[in-house]
Amino acid sequence: MCLEKMACGRLIAAIGVVIVIALGVVFAIRGTHDSPQWTPELGAVPAEAVSGNASLCGLRGLSDSGTLAATPEADWRYQGTTAYPVSRVHGPGRTAPEGFRYCFQHTPEGALFAAANAVVQGDGAIADEWIEYALAEGPHRSKLVAFDGSPSEKADTRSNIVGFRILHYAAATARVDVAVRLSVPEGTVLGSAVYELVWADGDWKISTDSPEPIGVALIPDLIGYVPWSEAS
Repeated sequence: MCLEKMACGRLIAAIGVVIVIALGVVFAIRGTHDSPQWTPELGAVPAEAVSGNASLCGLRGLSDSGTLAATPEADWRYQGTTAYPVSRVHGPGRTAPEGFRYCFQHTPEGALFAAANAVVQGDGAIADEWIEYALAEGPHRSKLVAFDGSPSEKADTRSNIVGFRILHYAAATARVDVAVRLSVPEGTVLGSAVYELVWADGDWKISTDSPEPIGVALIPDLIGYVPWSEAS
């Protein structure tokens, strides 16, 4: 509970950081701590778009509908101080030469891994490249690509993925809710980032049909979420 109005305001403002993180403008990278386990292989994004249901990097699996009620298996890596999941099966299947991760399975699990990676994706050096790739074609794409914003206070904020909900899944669209624990000097809050995803060019991408494709809000607890984190 916030005891002072100023502290409450800062905690709520911290939720806005999630939007910036989600679009790839994240905290300064302090080094990536890779384990010796499987890591997405290096590979440039194909010059020709992949049509239909096929994965652009050949990941097997296709689901026209479904949901997730259990925690999927994942290896966790670190980008800065935040852990993100990877899977040989669900993706990301590739790491672009610029450094961003892409190519996710055409399943509810793939959509989840795409959203969870978006929470921490990119740094100052590769944000433009990742945003250019991650945003699907749509009426608000040019404005979102041109988005230029970064948190004014980076160093004092930490975030950790702690759960998820699949709110909607179909062959061409998905809505994934990722719960994030945000910590600032005044305390800790829980935030929800709801990603509107579309299947395009052989991968899950962020929809640009809306000017705000990521819905962000404070949440009181994790009731209704499937617990999911590096420790799970």
